[in-house]
Amino acid sequence: MERQLSIIQNAAMPLLQGFITMTIPLTLISFVLGLIVAIVTALARNSKIKPLQAIFFFYVWVFRGTPLLVQLFIVFFGLGRTLSIDPFPAAVLIFSLNTGAYASETVRSALLAIPKGQYESAASLGMSQWQILSRIVAPQAFKIALPPLSNSFISLIKDTSLAASITIVEVFMAAQRIAATTYEPLLLYSMVAVYYLVATTLLTFLQGKLEASMDNY
Repeated sequence: MERQLSIIQNAAMPLLQGFITMTIPLTLISFVLGLIVAIVTALARNSKIKPLQAIFFFYVWVFRGTPLLVQLFIVFFGLGRTLSIDPFPAAVLIFSLNTGAYASETVRSALLAIPKGQYESAASLGMSQWQILSRIVAPQAFKIALPPLSNSFISLIKDTSLAASITIVEVFMAAQRIAATTYEPLLLYSMVAVYYLVATTLLTFLQGKLEASMDNY
């Protein structure tokens, strides 16, 4: 028992460091970029330009139809052999595109949920397409899309553990390295699970607060 307690004490900071310096930045950067991709994709798929619809439909089809781990391996170990892609940019690229593919359906559905009469009424008042989108559609669509997008963010923070497979020293990779020297994989991986559990519980709480505040608007 004393040995296990000693391992916990010695591993706590390295795991926390991996979580703060890699897991959190990777999640935040990938989600922001993924959200931008999602909005562009949703607008393109809702447009009347057929070639544009086809291109973005193909993108969503590919990234939603293949495993995230396979996508990471294709970019880092496959394309990386010729393009020399570093692990972190490769992970950001794939996590962003993967998040964008899934989140685009959320954004697209939220946009389609806005009654067409509101578009027509705003247009009749002389508002431009940009004004209609930014002042009328976007606020309502954001409120509709908030819960599923929040869930996507929470899922992404857990999915970043796959970055360990392409040598990124986030919290899971840090645990693997310590487990390899201490021969206590159950203990180390349980600690990782606790880190993720605490983070997702906090995010779920904040999600609930944010959704409650949106109900007042």
